Amino acid sequence: MTPPTRFAPSEANAQVEVLFRGYIGNRVASTVSYVEEGRFRAVIDPGMVPSSGSILAPLRRRGIRPEQVTDVVISHHHPDHTLNCALFPNARVHDFWATYRGDRWVSRPAEGLRLSPSVVLLETPGHTPQDITTLVGTPGERVALTHLWWNVRGPTPDPYASDERELERQRRRVASLADRIIPGHGAPFRLRPKRA
Repeated sequence: MTPPTRFAPSEANAQVEVLFRGYIGNRVASTVSYVEEGRFRAVIDPGMVPSSGSILAPLRRRGIRPEQVTDVVISHHHPDHTLNCALFPNARVHDFWATYRGDRWVSRPAEGLRLSPSVVLLETPGHTPQDITTLVGTPGERVALTHLWWNVRGPTPDPYASDERELERQRRRVASLADRIIPGHGAPFRLRPKRA
């Protein structure tokens, strides 16, 4: 497991599951993930997918109803990562500068925001100036859910990056904190071998 840092999760008890593996090409879909720790139940990047069932069916198999989801995190404000936020009527929604619920808008920085003991947000601009990464402590590894990578190939350079130099700096930062990446539009990949 990577060493502790100021903005790392304080615990490693969360579970992470990819609900839908995203892709990019003639069609586009975001990688949608689920994070759970105790009563904390979060969906990350519920954006464009073939249908709402692509997100809701895997949750249902876990016994989770949409109204039981407590939090939604959006990595950035492109529609392919935000389109299905409203599927979760009771959730707090987190982005780079605020938390939203009902008619409440609570401004705050994302950097270091702890959503649960094992889940923390990081400000990771580069793809857009407003990108954030969700860093999750799980038993045995840290997982970063992020759009710093679209998939295992990068791409490098990111053709839509607002600041390629900053994106590369943030990739190095996240790589120093995480063992595994869940990218914006692809399957999870490992940055280093899993330790026993």
